[in-house]
Amino acid sequence: MRDLDELRQLAEDYLGSLPLAAELGRLEEALRYSLLGGGKRIRPVLCLATGEAVGASADELLPAACSLELVHTFSLVHDDLPALDDDDLRRGQPSAHVRFGEDIAILAGDALLAEAFRLALSYSTPDVARELAEATLGMIGGQYLDVTTDGELDRESLRLLHALKTGRLLLSCVKCATIVAGVPPSERDPWVGFGNEVGLLFQIVDDILDATGTAAELGKTPGKDEAAGKVTYVSLYGLERARVLADETRGRVAAQLAMLPGDT
Repeated sequence: MRDLDELRQLAEDYLGSLPLAAELGRLEEALRYSLLGGGKRIRPVLCLATGEAVGASADELLPAACSLELVHTFSLVHDDLPALDDDDLRRGQPSAHVRFGEDIAILAGDALLAEAFRLALSYSTPDVARELAEATLGMIGGQYLDVTTDGELDRESLRLLHALKTGRLLLSCVKCATIVAGVPPSERDPWVGFGNEVGLLFQIVDDILDATGTAAELGKTPGKDEAAGKVTYVSLYGLERARVLADETRGRVAAQLAMLPGDT
């Protein structure tokens, strides 16, 4: 099994050579600016690593893995717009709407989403695209909860919000990998359990970093959630308790992995 850096480079190379629709014309510049301007590629790496663990090849997995990154990038472009999070910095560079204007950023986000589904539909089965659609709708539903809440969330409401907004696409990385690898539906539940815990761990750590990191470290504006009065794991539990929760969740992730077949 390849290490994570190798998987990241595979995803980076695939995204860099990805042909985009000719109809986009000069809008392609805005898509590539947002897609190739940095990022940790956590979602495609998670998909590739999961798929390889259950016996699929990187070549088989890359379209699904990178369709997930396209959806993620679409969400970042739109989330940064003034009507939503109003953030001027993304992946260490000016956000798409700052660089190109709001109108172009909206269109670029729309095109990224469409390109994601064009990629997911390159498989002979529609199951990858179906899973991607369900994950995208869950993510958008979570974003709706985020922008409409008045900041009065309890623990279960906060967990639901992030399970949708952040966790659903991370879970989809695992589910898409099992689909491509041909894992029977009856054998996917342990992988789903792992994916759910990874999504929770990611969000808790993201909240901790938002409270403690710098713009240079994060590639985005820190402290935005606190400034906007949003409920986070840090605001609800406190920083030290949030760190304990992260450690506990990491332990559950490791336990899930230990029970799974394959090289995890």
